[in-house]
Amino acid sequence: MQPLSNYQTIIAEHFNQISLKKEPKGLYEPIKYILDLGGKRMRPVLTLMSADIFNADLKSALPAATAVEVFHNFSLIHDDIMDDAPLRRGNETVHEKWDLNTGILSGDAMLILAYQFFEAYEPHIFQQLAKLFGKTALEVCEGQQYDVDFETRDDVTIPEYLKMIEYKTAVLVAAAMKMGAIVAETSEENANLIYDFGLNLGIAFQLQDDYLDAFGDPKTFGKQVGGDIIENKKTFLYLKAIEFGTTEQKEQLLHLFSIQPTDNTDKIESVKQLFVETTAADATRQAIQNFTQKAFSTLEKIEIESTKKEMLKNFGEQLMNRNV
Repeated sequence: MQPLSNYQTIIAEHFNQISLKKEPKGLYEPIKYILDLGGKRMRPVLTLMSADIFNADLKSALPAATAVEVFHNFSLIHDDIMDDAPLRRGNETVHEKWDLNTGILSGDAMLILAYQFFEAYEPHIFQQLAKLFGKTALEVCEGQQYDVDFETRDDVTIPEYLKMIEYKTAVLVAAAMKMGAIVAETSEENANLIYDFGLNLGIAFQLQDDYLDAFGDPKTFGKQVGGDIIENKKTFLYLKAIEFGTTEQKEQLLHLFSIQPTDNTDKIESVKQLFVETTAADATRQAIQNFTQKAFSTLEKIEIESTKKEMLKNFGEQLMNRNV
């Protein structure tokens, strides 16, 4: 297993070499734009890392890693359209830079392109990857629909919310790691365990993303801070504030999440204050820690060297100490 920076370098160089100089330009330029924005590229890195853990040639995992990243960016284009988000990774979103129709169509093309990368594999590997990918892609769509539904509901529960982020975010992290295991042709048990590791780490990652959406630094976060509050999203922070808050605090929060003022500055600050006062912020940080530890406990069951387990744990700790 190599240092994280090595995998990131391999992925960065690989994406720099991917050619999307195709016609019509109106379809492929937005795809190149979103992929060139880079971002953390955590998912393809996880695919390479997982393949390496189970002793596969890293080059053999690149097509699967590419598929994961292309699919992820497809989902971001469409998510940004649904959220009417102005920024992605500190830059204009695709539908803002071009237009709505371009965002929809280029996103559709990315989904198809993602599947095509699996064609690099032998039939028995292709079948496993395609089956996992199809299941994961559908779950991501289900998670997105749950997210949309929750915006107009006042009775969302913590288990419902956790299921939503599991589907919307964590399953793709888990699948990215399992794909590396499939390419490496390790045991089914190892492949399932690395999936569980990725799933719990993915839930922790999304909980932290929700936390940073409210309390992150605008200079490093890369997205509009308070975006979830503006959209009245029932995040873990919100649900815990409702659970722990006094009657007065709950009424304040319900009111704030029922309005859409022209200037959201006061709304964001008021909601953040309630998140702190109700100890929802503390509870969210604790939940992040709990899911991270659950991921780490899974590592003990995987049949790999202890040094690799330690490096995976270090990676998880780095991921949970991020501020972007």
